[in-house]
Amino acid sequence: MSTATETPKPHLLELLWRAAPETGRGPRKGLTVDEVVAAAIGLADAEGLEAVTVRRLAQSLGKAPMTLYTYVPGKAELVALMLDSLFAGMDPTPAADRPWRERLAAVARDNYALYRAHPWAAAASPSRPPLGPGQCAKYERELRALEGLGLDDVAMDDALAYLLAFVRTAAQDAAQSEAERASSAMSDHEWWEANGPLLAKVLDTERFPTAVRVGQAAGEAHDAAYDAEHAFAFGLERTLDGLGALIRS
Repeated sequence: MSTATETPKPHLLELLWRAAPETGRGPRKGLTVDEVVAAAIGLADAEGLEAVTVRRLAQSLGKAPMTLYTYVPGKAELVALMLDSLFAGMDPTPAADRPWRERLAAVARDNYALYRAHPWAAAASPSRPPLGPGQCAKYERELRALEGLGLDDVAMDDALAYLLAFVRTAAQDAAQSEAERASSAMSDHEWWEANGPLLAKVLDTERFPTAVRVGQAAGEAHDAAYDAEHAFAFGLERTLDGLGALIRS
C-alpha cells in the first residue's frame, strides 16, 4: 500500500526520454539512470541477462538493493532502458548513396554486430519495442534505407521487420553455437575428430544416402557442422532476394 510520502514510480516512457518529474521527496540520489543502465549492460555482457538482478546490480554499484528502485521500478523497465541505450549508441555504416540492396545489407550487418557484441539483446528484444530516443532514431534511420523503392508505408515497416527478424534469429543461433563450443571445451574440429569414427559406423550410406553426402560436403566446406558467419551471410542474401521480389512487384 502506498502512502502520501512515497515517491511515485516513473512511467517507462518517462524513463526512456528522461522526462520523469522531480518530486523533491526521498533521499538525495547519488547516481543517474544512465549509470544504472550502463552497469546493467556491463553485467549482462559479462554474465548474461539472467545475472542482472537487483542485488547483483546494487552490489556492482556499491548501493543498497532497495535504492535502485528509486531509479528503475523493475527488471522489465530496466531491460527496455538497456536496449534503448544500445540502440542509441549504434554507429551505423554510411550507405545512404548506395543501391538499395547495399543499404539494407548495411542495416542487417549493423544489427548483427550489435547482437554479437551483446548476445543477450537479441533474445531480449520485444515485439513491442521500447519507444525511446534510441529506438526511434534507429527506426527512422533504417526506414530511410527503404525510402523511394515504391513500397507504401505499411510495406516499408513490414520489410524492415522481416529483415530484422532474420538478423535476430541468426545472432541467437550464433550465440548458441558459441556457448555450446564453450561448454564442451572443444572446437568444432576437435569434436568431429573425437566423434567421427563412431559417426562413420552408424551413419549408413544406404539408409541415409543424401544426408551423408550433403552433410559430408557441408562439413568439409565449413570445417564444422554449423558455421554461424556463413549461415548469416547466406541467409542475408536470400532475405534480400525475397525483398527484391517484393520491390519488383
